[in-house]
Amino acid sequence: MRLEGKKIGILIEGDYYEPEIWYYKFRFKEEGADLHFLSRMWGQTSEVMAAGFKGHEYKIPFEGYVESFENMDDETLKSFDALIVPAGMVADRLRYTEDINKLPPAVEFLKRAFAEKSIIKGIICHGMWLAAPAPELVMGRPVVSHNNLLGDVRNMGAEYVDQDVVVHEDLVTGRTGGHCHLFARRIIDMLAER
Repeated sequence: MRLEGKKIGILIEGDYYEPEIWYYKFRFKEEGADLHFLSRMWGQTSEVMAAGFKGHEYKIPFEGYVESFENMDDETLKSFDALIVPAGMVADRLRYTEDINKLPPAVEFLKRAFAEKSIIKGIICHGMWLAAPAPELVMGRPVVSHNNLLGDVRNMGAEYVDQDVVVHEDLVTGRTGGHCHLFARRIIDMLAER
């Protein structure tokens, strides 16, 4: 178990890509990681079982405990070894803001994670949408995303690299949810080396 003692956070919301999330649930735990699914609670006062989050492909309800990233203190954030923004529509849903003059809470959380170089940040496929309101997070960095986001990535000032997985320092990016096995393997290898 190469990831014993390592803590991984995965953002979750409705319209998640089921095969990717299922893969992470099994693969990271198989390596001994402490896995946490994180989301915005949308006004709910406690952590919940997120049966209301349904998948994109098969509309299957998410099974598992979901914790809030809202109001997470710095000490808790720093306890994570990796944070993953998955494929599907998760990023699009999480980048909603009630006040167009403020960054969405999920983007603020992502910015805080990017400020911690000890945390590996993983963004795959359409997960790159979550970084769009804060382009400075990827500006000048080599990344890959879904081919549909090529223009978005370039408009954010990132360097698009035509590979399935790209690593730049503490950032791992993946092309599509269908590449989640390659993406996860790279994150596992990086965490195991630390």
